[in-house]
Amino acid sequence: QVQFVESGGGLVQPGESLRLSCTVSGITFSFSTMNWYRQAPGKQRELVASMPATTRDPISYIDSVKGRFAISRDNAKNSVYLQMNSLKPEDTAVYYCNTPGFSARNHWGQGTQVTVSS
Repeated sequence: QVQFVESGGGLVQPGESLRLSCTVSGITFSFSTMNWYRQAPGKQRELVASMPATTRDPISYIDSVKGRFAISRDNAKNSVYLQMNSLKPEDTAVYYCNTPGFSARNHWGQGTQVTVSS
């Protein structure tokens, strides 16, 4: 059974940092592109960062987080991370990790809430 378990969210002030973690089971993690998505209240879920399985392919970010967020992975731990720096109120959302395939099948974890507020 495929499971995505996100953690690391919380309430922070603007300018602060958070590191999200996601542990995945039930897939061949090292062969999988791993993505971070987010969904803000009243908005559609959006792809925030994508990290391919191989270093030959580029990592990508949405423009609004470039230079502030960094995605990484540890294949030995079946885990993907999202380091978020210089957080802004508009980063407030529930954050999810997923693969392209399982996101297309609408198979999601519970997500982790990030709230940026003064």
